Amino acid sequence: MTQVTPEEVAKFRTQLVDYPDAMNALQVIEDCEGNLEDAAMVLAIRTGQQPEIANSEWLDSLAKKCRAVICKEEFRPSLVTGDFAPIAGHLAATKLCPALLVTPVLMYVKQQGVDGFCEPLDTVSEYLNL
Repeated sequence: MTQVTPEEVAKFRTQLVDYPDAMNALQVIEDCEGNLEDAAMVLAIRTGQQPEIANSEWLDSLAKKCRAVICKEEFRPSLVTGDFAPIAGHLAATKLCPALLVTPVLMYVKQQGVDGFCEPLDTVSEYLNL
């Protein structure tokens, strides 16, 4: 279970105030008492998806699906410093991830650690540059 604190929710709320979908997602996360996987499932159902695997596996799978966008070099400095606003709008615009799910995905990435989450792509990049 990935748990986020009220302080983390408040920080995201401050950063993503211009994104109504993010505000809705943060409310659901609060309603789920910070349980990110449960909140992601509620939000997925609201977007018309019907996840058929365990909550934690589903959120991890969705985050990995978005990894190529999230881990772009242009967003990496912001992610490392905890500024998620630049990537939130971009990720929602790609339609790779429903807008309501962008916030839990980014919170999940933060919990996993940006460097660790992006490391598989870094390894591929290093290999391709040889």
